[in-house]
Amino acid sequence: MQGSSAKRSADDILENAAAKKTKATGASCGTSVAHPTFRWIKPNLGENKSLLHGINLSPKSCSKVAVFDLDGTVIVQQHWSKANEGQWKWWNSKVPLKLKELHNDGYIRLSSVPFARNAGALKAWETQKIPNMATACPDLPFRIFGAKEKDGFRKPMPGVWYELQRIFAEDGVAIGRSTDFASSDRKWAENVDLDFKTPEVNEPFISSHVTPTNTPLLPPPSPKSAKRPVELVLFVGYPCLGKSSFYRSHFQQAGYKHVNQDILKRREKCIKVVGEALSTGESCVVATRKHYITIAKQLGIPVRCFKFEGTAELAWHNNLYRAYNMPPSSAEKEPKRELLPYGALSSYANAFEEPTLSEGFSEIKTVNWVFQGSEEARKRWSMWLQLDGKRAVFFSLRQT
Repeated sequence: MQGSSAKRSADDILENAAAKKTKATGASCGTSVAHPTFRWIKPNLGENKSLLHGINLSPKSCSKVAVFDLDGTVIVQQHWSKANEGQWKWWNSKVPLKLKELHNDGYIRLSSVPFARNAGALKAWETQKIPNMATACPDLPFRIFGAKEKDGFRKPMPGVWYELQRIFAEDGVAIGRSTDFASSDRKWAENVDLDFKTPEVNEPFISSHVTPTNTPLLPPPSPKSAKRPVELVLFVGYPCLGKSSFYRSHFQQAGYKHVNQDILKRREKCIKVVGEALSTGESCVVATRKHYITIAKQLGIPVRCFKFEGTAELAWHNNLYRAYNMPPSSAEKEPKRELLPYGALSSYANAFEEPTLSEGFSEIKTVNWVFQGSEEARKRWSMWLQLDGKRAVFFSLRQT
């Protein structure tokens, strides 16, 4: 899409819903007299029904997709107020012509909108602004998605793309790469393997072979631990660094009991379970060290510490991946995980003290985090994953 000068031309189209003062009755659940071609599909998409999905006319599923961010690319971005409720105008007068060209070339158009609006702005956007925009395109089929929450549908998280793939798969269509794409978020484009272009230029903003990273490659895995007599094993490290997976791989089959406060809920109950297990000759694994070393000392049982290396950025990235972006094949094997609040990582960082032998450990082992999974899972893990207010980190993995 070719850009224009900073000053918008006088022939930019302005659609002012406030001037019409039409009521939006039924606009959120079907077409209306004022907007006969547009409707919102109900219920909303996603497990928590947090993704709006609307269509203008009847867009057909096809293998050619042109994806546009709405504000700042298709239409002029503006801050919401009661005075401009429902108002909008094209980013450039050439926009509707370009959209029409894409339609004639066999592309389906998709607009993606991450919300950061209050309830009033969202209601006006849903019942006035978008239906009014569709009215200005009476012969242009398109789909529009809007992420209402900070979840897997918020860019650069690729949840919207997964939903589109699902919709198309129901029609027997596989989505291919698009050569016409404009988005406010290069990271989202990289995640779903699409070319990225800005509205001002016609050349890709960044070459597809570039893989930006601001973290070093991850260290190699540590060797497996040998089986020992009755003992207490304490895991130390940020949440989401693979402690539960490490337990299943190295300790579960050896008969170690996993005491998890996330499951038992109360610390007192965890302490009781650990004491009872050790007293009856059953080794235990616990994902914390406070309060438990004393129990082992009283019973004369050795305590080993496994320190899980990894930054807060890696832990947050893993947190987003397992909550929102695990492939179905992995989700079938792994228990479902809810997103941990960022405060859980901050609290851990503030309270962390480096483990030392003087605490009573017989030894301290370091566990370097490594990715384990299929190529599909590896690709999804390597995507840009981000929610508002938290910096996105791009991780790349060494192929061995």
